[in-house]
Amino acid sequence: MKKTIVLTILLAAFASCSDSDTVQDIEGTPTTPTTPTTPTTPTNPTDPTTPTAATYSKDVKSIIDANCISCHSSGRSASFRPLTTYAQVKAAVENAGLLGRIQLQSGQQGLMPQGGRMAQANIDLIVKWNTDGLKEN
Repeated sequence: MKKTIVLTILLAAFASCSDSDTVQDIEGTPTTPTTPTTPTTPTNPTDPTTPTAATYSKDVKSIIDANCISCHSSGRSASFRPLTTYAQVKAAVENAGLLGRIQLQSGQQGLMPQGGRMAQANIDLIVKWNTDGLKEN
């Protein structure tokens, strides 16, 4: 009897998993992202007037943590596309259209995060990170 109950629960859990990566296919109520971080323009410490390259660790990770991992982490609605590590976020930029999705306007289908558009300064910093070569540190 216990085996039947456990098997039923496991099958239900597997059946609820989704391999889709579109907003339209994800069921459930979108979660509201946490308050976006306020990025600062990275500067060269030896010359404060010269901007330096944006990096994941210094500039992007806190934005992703505040706006994305509430859905894009283990056990969450978008766990099929986790964004919890540098490699995962870099791959999402390079192969999964992350930049396009975060740059959509409010109300457009496919906008990420689902709870609403993040601050333009955060979007600009992620775009700069891409332009600067997707550096980790």
